[in-house]
Amino acid sequence: MSASPRFDAVHTANTRKPRQIERILGQDGRPLPVSAIFGMNTFSLDVMEEKLPRPVFKRVTACVKEGAPLETDVADAVAHGVKEWALENGCSHFTHWFQPMTGGTAEKHDAFLTFARDGSAIERFTGAMLIQSEPDASSFPSGGSRTTFEARGYTAWDPSSPMFIRETANGKTLCIPSAFVSYTGEALDKKTPLLRSMQAVDNAAQDLLEALGHERTRVTASLGCEQEYFLVDRAYWALRPDLAIADRTVVGAAPPKGQSLDDHYFGHIAPRVQAYMQDVEQELYKLGVPAKTRHNEVAPGQFELAPVFREANVGVDHNQLIMEVLRRVAIEHDFKVLLHEKPFANINGSGKHNNWSLSTMGENLLEPGKTPNQNLRFLAVLSATLLGVQRYGGLLRASVASHGNDFRLGANEAPPAIMSVFLGEMLTQIFDALEQGDVLPENAEQAVLELGVDNLPTVAKDNTDRNRTSPMAFTGNKFEFRAVGSQQNPAWPCTVLNTIVAEGLKQLTAWIASEGSALKAIKKAVRESSPVRFEGDGYSEEWVTEALNRGLLNLRKTPAALDQLRRDTVIKLFADHDVLTPIEVEGRYNVLVEQYLTQVSIEVDALKIVVDEMILPVSLADRASLADGLGKLLDLKAKGIPVDTGPDVARLKSMSASLTELTRARSALDVAVAEAGHDAHACAAKVVPAAGEVRAAADALEGLVTDSVWPLPKYREMLFLV
Repeated sequence: MSASPRFDAVHTANTRKPRQIERILGQDGRPLPVSAIFGMNTFSLDVMEEKLPRPVFKRVTACVKEGAPLETDVADAVAHGVKEWALENGCSHFTHWFQPMTGGTAEKHDAFLTFARDGSAIERFTGAMLIQSEPDASSFPSGGSRTTFEARGYTAWDPSSPMFIRETANGKTLCIPSAFVSYTGEALDKKTPLLRSMQAVDNAAQDLLEALGHERTRVTASLGCEQEYFLVDRAYWALRPDLAIADRTVVGAAPPKGQSLDDHYFGHIAPRVQAYMQDVEQELYKLGVPAKTRHNEVAPGQFELAPVFREANVGVDHNQLIMEVLRRVAIEHDFKVLLHEKPFANINGSGKHNNWSLSTMGENLLEPGKTPNQNLRFLAVLSATLLGVQRYGGLLRASVASHGNDFRLGANEAPPAIMSVFLGEMLTQIFDALEQGDVLPENAEQAVLELGVDNLPTVAKDNTDRNRTSPMAFTGNKFEFRAVGSQQNPAWPCTVLNTIVAEGLKQLTAWIASEGSALKAIKKAVRESSPVRFEGDGYSEEWVTEALNRGLLNLRKTPAALDQLRRDTVIKLFADHDVLTPIEVEGRYNVLVEQYLTQVSIEVDALKIVVDEMILPVSLADRASLADGLGKLLDLKAKGIPVDTGPDVARLKSMSASLTELTRARSALDVAVAEAGHDAHACAAKVVPAAGEVRAAADALEGLVTDSVWPLPKYREMLFLV
């Protein structure tokens, strides 16, 4: 053991070996393929077909695939089947797994155990127990939509998202994906508004299909969330109070090499990291989460996991499971996973790219199709989507607003805070032709042919380049909403996107009725949404100026973005589509503002701990040691011994100046906190910049204090995993 815990951590981190994964073996002793283990812990439709009577299974399938209501007798049959399956697989408890407005997940475990009239122990699970539970709602955030003493809340089973078994080393629990509402019916969670928004976009899309001459059929929003994350060794994490408390380094000087050589992106995956990734994937496969892609991301120590898309509510549940499994499995590999949007300064932060589309049971409505009639439908859905973004870009920005994301958006590593849409060259030419009023035949199909859209099917996946500077880029048959934060629950951004698109679809349908022509209505939508289309560099200062001239909002800070939720047009939008009541909108605004203030407060407190208890003491002691050494040199000089004290004096002056700046900035931070109080706008304007000044002074000292006494693991140590 060395005299420095930091150096001990460096030794520990660099001598760890990859963890051997326990693969699931078949009867022949060989590892099973992914297809054999996929969904083994999920009560999927295949398992239901095996466990349920045929008539019951058909009714459950209709509920899952077509949105049909679920009757009590069916729920009783499902409850019996899932109980038997869960007991066979070693479960002792069940829980309604829900997503409160904290942004995470919550659960209350109940045992299957109950007692018969004769006092004997039995396992029991009924349809009523499956459909609904009653956890205490008073300790979950409601944003003022209910009073603190109103404790009653209900979880309601979401039958469209499969139940699953969560395994731990000492037991298994049946998890029932659920919504969470108050006694009076207000949504207290992220899932309920999402489900409502999916219904809203379904209704609006079916109306549009009918107006276009297509058959009415159920339309679902689909979602696939690419998840970025950082890994650090647990030994480093344990010595960093800021990582432990805030999931982010609040101090830390830049290393000599960061991502400047671009050598980490898609590079060789370190053996320890790959073992971790494979372990994560095996756990996800068992849960029925289709993890598809893994790779190194741009920043050192940064990685990505991407699943195959699913229906939006299932895609959200899958992302919540992905984040949960990433955290849990990391500990087993002596890692800590960091899901914060900006855990390290001066290198790229992490996002969650939400791949979103609208589909019928057999067709993607954002796929151009193979006939002019399908192409017209594609243009209608595409233009309606842009119309929604144009009208409610501020709300879309608010849906990704958080303190962590403020460090990332518009920082030359992520899309700007200005909401715009990238279509690519071919679609831009078509939309420009429509916008400029080119004379087109009255026959819609012939007009589509002359626009050149009939050529799209042959290059549907490649007719648009990917623009990583665009918040919302069309990528052939879907939109990639790139502005979502890495630690964010994607349900809220998806809820907002569904709702604004539902409004765009509704408006387009009304225009078709009033204009008597689908093409004229599409042209009208294209013209109104023109300002939101941008094909250039979203990082450039020129775009900021141009966006302002176009009337687009540039809401750089979270408090300004969240104010969009108080606009009358936004409140009316949610109410018109039965997604959120005015009370529920106000509650979400209050929760999000409070979360912002709390996140800033936590980081400030972590910064104070690091500075006051670690950086200042070692810096003062090191300066004293340097001054003592200089004093001895000056004594020698006074005795006539030639000694060059210039370097010592210069170093002492630099260290003293940095200490003076740190103490000044530290005092200024206290003043800023006091002045800002509980005002989010003042917090963004005063506290966050003041914390940045403290960090800058602390980082300067890191380059001056003797390396052997610096207590915090440095960026050069934490970021480069072996």
